[in-house]
Amino acid sequence: MTTSYHVMERHPPLHPDLVERLSSVETATIGHVEHLGFVGNNILPLFPARVAGVAVTVAAPSRDGVIIYKAIDQLMSGDVLVISRVDGDDIACVGGGVATAAKAKGAAGIVIDGPCTDVQEIVGIGLPVWCRGVSARTTNRQFCIGGSLNVPIACGRAAVLPGYAVLADSEGVFVAETHRMSAIADAARVRQDRSSAVRLHLAPGRSVFDFRQESMS
Repeated sequence: MTTSYHVMERHPPLHPDLVERLSSVETATIGHVEHLGFVGNNILPLFPARVAGVAVTVAAPSRDGVIIYKAIDQLMSGDVLVISRVDGDDIACVGGGVATAAKAKGAAGIVIDGPCTDVQEIVGIGLPVWCRGVSARTTNRQFCIGGSLNVPIACGRAAVLPGYAVLADSEGVFVAETHRMSAIADAARVRQDRSSAVRLHLAPGRSVFDFRQESMS
């Protein structure tokens, strides 16, 4: 039987204006008000980082590494590769080779609902990666099982469609439709400005309730 790779057309990169507006937005701020779009709190960064970009989605089964490199060939500057490990998360599909290739394409980062490998090499390359830990078991391009590229996937607890906007930082990963992310970015920046004012109010030991009264008067 012929191995099937389902490859759909990619979406354009995020508009630079949206990337700039997301540059100071924290996922934890979004977490105050949104309940959908978070991939899960066990998908963590290998090192502190913040990225925003368009989702290039991959459904990657078992030990097949071919679909990952097919995705690499489609990457454009600023993309975030979002990988669903379709049938288990104990096999690493991202290591030093994938990170090197993705960095060369200008990828902003990689999000995996499974483990990675070659941690120190990835850190040295400097490509932000969010994953579920580390595994010595890895994919291999000789295992041609199949996979899909630029299709709807589930990453952790979130549905991710190709073309979704991705915001990832040291606290987590949030995804949403581009128009929705645009509105969320604006609201989050307003909330963060208010939070900064609250912190200044609290620093001398004053009550938060006094701040609320002052702001409403």
